[in-house]
Amino acid sequence: VIDVLCGRLRWSGALVLTEALTCSLSSRSASQSDTAALPDRMPEGDSAGESIHGKPSAIGNFFKRLGQIYQSWLDKSTPFSAVRWAVTLILTAVYMIRVYILQGWYIVTYALGIYHLNLFIAFLSPKVDPSLLDDPDEGPALPTKQNEEFRPFIRRLPEFKFWHSATKGIVIAMICTFFEAFNVPVFWPILVMYFIMLFCITMKRQIKHMIKYRYLPFTHGKRTYRGKDDTGKPFAKET
Repeated sequence: VIDVLCGRLRWSGALVLTEALTCSLSSRSASQSDTAALPDRMPEGDSAGESIHGKPSAIGNFFKRLGQIYQSWLDKSTPFSAVRWAVTLILTAVYMIRVYILQGWYIVTYALGIYHLNLFIAFLSPKVDPSLLDDPDEGPALPTKQNEEFRPFIRRLPEFKFWHSATKGIVIAMICTFFEAFNVPVFWPILVMYFIMLFCITMKRQIKHMIKYRYLPFTHGKRTYRGKDDTGKPFAKET
């Protein structure tokens, strides 16, 4: 009887162990299948999220396309510097006429003048300030002698960026004249006198800086030298 009971206990223990192993193997295979299915499900979740949050709307696509068109027009206008500045001068004249007719928005005009003055100073300044260098001769100065190496002037603000920023400032100032909130009452002769004084002081400082570090803010191209013309008379041809 004892042997029979022991055999039954061994048999039931083997069954329990077998069932436990089977359950563990089935759970492991299920977890592996879920893990393998995650990469397939993740793109769907990403795409769903993009469709809800990531995809740009029609308004975003419109402004993106508008920015691309604007940048393409800017790229096309890069070599036509004279035409670009002519358009800017026309816009400036239109703005001044509008301010004169409306008799207002003087504080906007003053702010526009200060902004253009800062752009002009950055246009005349070198990219690397010679006063910050250990050796002033290593600055971006133009050559002063005939046999000196040609070093073109590199501006802090390039010509195209100067034009673009100045034109944007005029357009923004023109838009401000359509809003009464920007028409701050002010005695405009004081603003004119203060702007003239600020312009003279700033330009005087810039000219002193140019003289001290011996550089010119304009480069017309590399200078070329021609040899002496041959003044010798050709031999007479015998006939």
